[in-house]
Amino acid sequence: MRKVSYGFITLFLLVSSTLFAQTGKVYDDLSLASKILKSERKYAVYLPPDYETSNRSYPVLYLLHGGGDDQTGWVQFGEVLNIADKAINSGLATPMIIIMPDAFTGRRGFNNDIKGDWNYEDFFFNELVPIVEKKYRIKSEKRFRAVAGLSMGGGGSFIYALHHPEMFSSSCPISGGIGPVTIDDARKQQSRDNPNLPDSVISNYYNRYSVLALINNMPDTSKKAVRWYIDDGDDDEYNLAEGSCLVHIAMRKKEIPHEFRIRDGGHNWTYWRASLPAVLEFVSQAFHQY
Repeated sequence: MRKVSYGFITLFLLVSSTLFAQTGKVYDDLSLASKILKSERKYAVYLPPDYETSNRSYPVLYLLHGGGDDQTGWVQFGEVLNIADKAINSGLATPMIIIMPDAFTGRRGFNNDIKGDWNYEDFFFNELVPIVEKKYRIKSEKRFRAVAGLSMGGGGSFIYALHHPEMFSSSCPISGGIGPVTIDDARKQQSRDNPNLPDSVISNYYNRYSVLALINNMPDTSKKAVRWYIDDGDDDEYNLAEGSCLVHIAMRKKEIPHEFRIRDGGHNWTYWRASLPAVLEFVSQAFHQY
């Protein structure tokens, strides 16, 4: 009888497992009608490898893009399909659905406009989330929902989790903008972009969309409501790492548990692609009932 080497068998098994590893699917040109924004809104979705062969429901990650990108950013440049597949197939992350909405068409940004005539945040919570969580087999409880994003989307993931801690188990801002640091910063910005606004309107908007203001005003009952993973590059050319450090300090003073990372890298896709596996692992810890 011919002997078969164990080395050959091992190689065959490794090759076979690679060839037959399940892959997820991405659809990046989907849309839904928004009454709030009075337009069709695009979004992309990542469906995990076993979505089409199971009847189970899945946790969901809302993954927000940066300024200048749209719903295809994390698909085309962020390689979300390849990275999520690897994380899930290796056991680093649990199978999840990833929703990537477009916040570029019409006006850019994830916040409501200060003048109240473009309320993207209202669209996100009142239209996008209910529609996609009904369309796909998504577990809609707080513990199975997370938000993350880069740059402008990092700012969005800060704001969304701070505004709605009852909805998200985890929030992961990557290279995230934190909005105006002080009320004077807000006045300067708004007087440039929207002259003649009453000071009371600017003050209310600052308290609503400054990450530091929201943290400083956070009630004690919300301190542990959300798991935080904050990540920024030490060579970020927009100096967003400074804002992340200010958030870290404010959270320490308020005794808000959080993970904080300053890593080597800049404000680019090389950095963000390297961040995504850690984000998927972090949100999976809550999905798994850590």
